[in-house]
Amino acid sequence: MNVIRSNLLLAWGELDLPLFGVGRDWAGVACDPPAAFCLAVDPQRLWFIASHARSARLHPAARPGKFTADLWQYDVAELFLSHPGTGRYLEFNLAPNGAWWSCEFTAPRKRAEEADIAFPEVATYAELSPDGGWVAAMAIPLALLQARLDFGPGTRGNVTFILGSPAQRFLTAAKLGDGDPDFHRPGHFPELVFNEAS
Repeated sequence: MNVIRSNLLLAWGELDLPLFGVGRDWAGVACDPPAAFCLAVDPQRLWFIASHARSARLHPAARPGKFTADLWQYDVAELFLSHPGTGRYLEFNLAPNGAWWSCEFTAPRKRAEEADIAFPEVATYAELSPDGGWVAAMAIPLALLQARLDFGPGTRGNVTFILGSPAQRFLTAAKLGDGDPDFHRPGHFPELVFNEAS
């Protein structure tokens, strides 16, 4: 899983980063147009950018920049980051309008805390186009990720999408195995590869 490393601080509205397409759903059926994403790290934050050229169905409670549970019941992009040594992992949900949610897990689907606790200083951004397409971004403080997961070389991760609600389609950047769609398979997450911005 590629992560672009920038020595300069990144800013919404000035991002010039390549997007990587996710063109097939969990069952291998083509998704046209594909979803797209990028992971980038600057000196202070990890950026998760997600995009799709079709209109999205949003969770009714989703408000731009607000922490909102159960976003996965509607269209959403998701980032998973894991510490392979401990089995702990984080899930970040990003709605097309910039609503977000996060959770820490100690093992697959085993929450570290029962109550929803918003991670501090996470910022989100979004732009909805007149034709219905969308691009959204989440900026997560590196200090938080380093404290929770010792983020850096060795960290594993994956990006997923849930699109087409209510007839949901499940897309994953990394192959997570067979069976019913299940994004909570940290043992299948690929290692993050950091590449300098060109």
